[in-house]
Amino acid sequence: MNCTTNVSPIPAGPRLTPYLAVSDAAEAIEFYIGVLGMREVSRMQMDDGRVGHAELAIGNARVFLSDEFPEMGVQGPNTRGGTTVSLHLYVADIDGVVVAALAAGATQHGETKDEFHGDRSAKLVDPWGHRWMLASRIEEVSAEEVERRFAAAGH
Repeated sequence: MNCTTNVSPIPAGPRLTPYLAVSDAAEAIEFYIGVLGMREVSRMQMDDGRVGHAELAIGNARVFLSDEFPEMGVQGPNTRGGTTVSLHLYVADIDGVVVAALAAGATQHGETKDEFHGDRSAKLVDPWGHRWMLASRIEEVSAEEVERRFAAAGH
């Protein structure tokens, strides 16, 4: 097993880290770095070429991922037939990220749109079947204004 690491301290306090299984982890890592702006923290390459574990970071958040290991019951959404989880990520330029994601093989569900709560958002599925809810903050909105807009939209 080969291991590359650019270790940075793990933030103190409670945190939740998604662990993604994908059919081609090396390619997925490049997608998440190039499209979503993550950086690779570490990677453990198995002797058979699969990525046994990798850590990516964005801001102070981490995402773990690995190749599929069907012999251990580890399969990605494309193999299983879909996902029940969405990952929400704030990005600086939602429109630019959507263009880059689509060019890199993601599919978009619905339109990129301005939301009543102050975000511009888009829903994408990456090439490995993981569903992403991406957003950029475009307006600071008070709780009272969010409630007013929510009601005005008929929710």
